[in-house]
Amino acid sequence: MFKVLISPDSFKESLDGMEVAMAIRQGLEKGIDGVQSICLPVADGGDGTIEALVKASNGSFMTSRVLDPLGLPIDAIWGVMGDGVTAVIEMARASGLALLTDEQRDPRYTTTFGTGQLIYEAIQKGYKKLIIGIGGSATNDGGVGMAQALGVKFLDQNGKELPFGGAPLVDLKEIDMSNISPEISELSVLVASDVSNPLCGKTGASAIYGPQKGATPKMVLELDSALKNYADVISSTLGKNVELSSGSGAAGGLGAGLMAFMNAELRPGIDLVTEALDFDKYLQDCDLVITGEGAIDGSTIFNKAPVGVAKRAKKYNIPVIAFAGTLGDGYQKVYDHGIDAVFNVQNKPMSLQDSMKNTKELLVDSVERVIRVSTLF
Repeated sequence: MFKVLISPDSFKESLDGMEVAMAIRQGLEKGIDGVQSICLPVADGGDGTIEALVKASNGSFMTSRVLDPLGLPIDAIWGVMGDGVTAVIEMARASGLALLTDEQRDPRYTTTFGTGQLIYEAIQKGYKKLIIGIGGSATNDGGVGMAQALGVKFLDQNGKELPFGGAPLVDLKEIDMSNISPEISELSVLVASDVSNPLCGKTGASAIYGPQKGATPKMVLELDSALKNYADVISSTLGKNVELSSGSGAAGGLGAGLMAFMNAELRPGIDLVTEALDFDKYLQDCDLVITGEGAIDGSTIFNKAPVGVAKRAKKYNIPVIAFAGTLGDGYQKVYDHGIDAVFNVQNKPMSLQDSMKNTKELLVDSVERVIRVSTLF
């Protein structure tokens, strides 16, 4: 019997990972008789990380009332894996860019406080292991808001606590750790990230990711200077050099904050997720792996979910095909990283809006067409 492992990421703003996997399965079953398929969605630290880990491990979901990036109350979902000891948190659920309109985006003032509230909630419920996905942030505050929610105080030269946001960090003079939640010292914290940028400089959090969060060129300089001061105070106060650490610039510097205040270990998101899912176990005796995500382009080779899946499949010489809502510049690079063929799901000229509205139907049709061709050889 022909056996296929279906391991896509989500198609952002269209279908979650499991919905993508089920659409691929439907197309498979229409295109080939007697196929056996396993649906195992993955994620790389951004959207879908909670679903991938919690659903695959038969865990459970929880909802907490927290503050959004602007400090307004929202309900945010987090999860617990089936082992009963590992909590899974996506910072985007509390502090994500998708929570704001274009007009609301201003990384000088947005905060990760809500992410810290989710972490605190998990700690108070007794979970000793945390997996934190940090993709999709609206923030540039270095994780200060997260740390404030855990009891850390950030003070200016007059001993006054700083307000939310990245811009006030230019006035940071002192970090008071005396009230930090004591349970943090007992935690194991793994951070799923898909970027390796340092905190500051030309490839840092502000310069590379600030503009998509609403920062003008002037704001970028302001925010970078503020984060540089923040890194200097962390170094002098805590003896930790986060400024140039790989991944410290992830999520507007939340990577640096998690390193500094929670002794977190940053890992490539897809590696962390596939290890947690015991991914290689599902590859046994497979004839084909199908993966995909909303957009595949030249950046996909930097350990995004489809390439992470392909690398594992290639250890067993299993062919890999990928489906995407759109193919961007440089998508051909994935052919050198384990993916054997890539297919755009669109079957005629259409707008992005129409494509996103009809993603499921387009995906089913595309998979069926590709599989029907493959059965001829």
